[in-house]
Amino acid sequence: MGVAITTSLSSALWSTVKFQYSSHKPILSLHYNHARSTSNSRLSSTKSNAQQKREGVVVQKKKQSKDERGNVAKPQQASSSKGFGITRNDKDSVFASNDQQFQVEPSNIQNAAFLNAVVKVYCTHTAPDYSLPWQKQRQYTSTGSAFMIGGRKLLTNAHCVEHDTQVKVKRRGDDTKYVAKVLARGVDCDIALLSVESDEFWREVEPLRFGRLPHLQDSVTVVGYPLGGDTISVTKGVVSRIEVTSYAHGSSDLLGIQIDAAINPGNSGGPAFNAQGECIGVAFQVLRSDDAENIGYVIPTTVVSHFLTDYEKNGRYTGFASLGVLIQKLENPALRACLKVKSNEGVLVRRVEPTSDANNVLKEGDVIVRFDDVRVGCEGTVPFRSNERIAFHYLISQKFAGDTAELGIIRAGTSMNVKIVLNPRVHLVPYHIDEGQPSYLIIAGLVFTPLSEPLIEEECEDTIGLKLLAKARYSLARFEGEQIVILSQVLANEVNIGYEDMSNLQVLKLNGTRIKNIQHLAHLVDSCKDRYLYFEFEASYIAVLEREAVATASSCILADYGIPSERSPDLLKPYVNSLEGEPSAEKEFGDIPVSNYEIGVDGLFWA
Repeated sequence: MGVAITTSLSSALWSTVKFQYSSHKPILSLHYNHARSTSNSRLSSTKSNAQQKREGVVVQKKKQSKDERGNVAKPQQASSSKGFGITRNDKDSVFASNDQQFQVEPSNIQNAAFLNAVVKVYCTHTAPDYSLPWQKQRQYTSTGSAFMIGGRKLLTNAHCVEHDTQVKVKRRGDDTKYVAKVLARGVDCDIALLSVESDEFWREVEPLRFGRLPHLQDSVTVVGYPLGGDTISVTKGVVSRIEVTSYAHGSSDLLGIQIDAAINPGNSGGPAFNAQGECIGVAFQVLRSDDAENIGYVIPTTVVSHFLTDYEKNGRYTGFASLGVLIQKLENPALRACLKVKSNEGVLVRRVEPTSDANNVLKEGDVIVRFDDVRVGCEGTVPFRSNERIAFHYLISQKFAGDTAELGIIRAGTSMNVKIVLNPRVHLVPYHIDEGQPSYLIIAGLVFTPLSEPLIEEECEDTIGLKLLAKARYSLARFEGEQIVILSQVLANEVNIGYEDMSNLQVLKLNGTRIKNIQHLAHLVDSCKDRYLYFEFEASYIAVLEREAVATASSCILADYGIPSERSPDLLKPYVNSLEGEPSAEKEFGDIPVSNYEIGVDGLFWA
């Protein structure tokens, strides 16, 4: 693990870098080693669920296909993955094992060749300052772990190299650090792909091979560079559970392997091996709780395979697909009878996200009984290997962006089949900001920026306002590209007298036109020919500025506050209106949590 992350409940998941965050729910810790002083570590348990999602460990579920008997089999690996050393076993539809490899025993672990493929990661991070979006925060350093795979590439955790300005890696027993380049980050699955150009770095080292998904009580060995020393560390345990898990860093639900081997800060990104010396996953988080001990989590090879195949197919990482529906379990016989569902199966569609393709196909009240010919149980589970069941959205996670799924549904007692295109989920308030600076626009000292979870965390919830928090937690994006744009603060100047105390207010309209996103706001300001700029905010606030005075005061304000530009680089590009029509104002915010973290009810979950 590389970073320690906590949540607001009594337990918490941590990741494996030496660095600590805090978030809500059980504490999911990301374990990389963080060099910043503890006074800067976020350890409070008062953050919102969404914040906890960001900082805690989010475990994502693995997806598997169905075999001839109707059981969910492991995903078959595309040929494009072979360059990374991932192979497929046709019998098990999982990754092939190398039977000739030796057993990992205490007597030979010291000289095991595969240990040489595990390296230490040194990263310098420079995160954006979301409250002052034109600048960055003070840089800090962290250490984590990584390992070599085929194609002269390295795998580590995404949180180990988040907001990186420099990444270096060092081999076991070597005193030379090599500069590495980040090729791709999978925030939702907490995986990053690195490359090193130096030929010397790759000399006389064999990349790791991936093994099949393990079974319960299979032995597992975790290798990495955790706190407590500079040399490689080996801990051993067994597989205690395999299920869809919350990934703290990505705020997502994917397949995860729970183990009882010790995982500590600095282990993040390190491999976990089976008894044959094959890599069965990537260590990334742990559970911290007064009621539980020795609970660590590993990203399984099925999720790793999905990430690598996605990167190979598209030349970049596009993300895990989502169905975009809120579903309810159908365990109650009276509820099934009311919906005219005769068999003990299916899940009820309670909400459909407007930005998903499902919005064009499904309706509230539909019952999903099959997903690609796999029957969905009334508890929202599907068959998984022999004598096992797993959450239904494990099947969704096996799909790639743009793939089509065939659903069997019951609508008002009538059975039918429908097809839906799956794509990554669109969040109105993002949990992460893509690499780079947040967007911002300064108009006569009024600083506008999109609302995001990092901004909420930085500003602290009690300064944001309940109404804005409700929108962040309960509103769904009505169209792709929609943003909640807020007035973050006002930089005092003569031109904005009387507005100095305004902060963290959502801007709704400019001169009567409803705001779609910050690009739209910048376009409306640039194209305005009226004498006044008339801003309307939530809670009935208004602010009026004289347009010519705004232009005159702009350069003076930028100079007074040492700001290089009145807008972020992305807002210098010509505005392209790809959004049809005007956004509806019928609902200011919804009445349902936007993620599984905020639901808190076992009978409901997002797929």
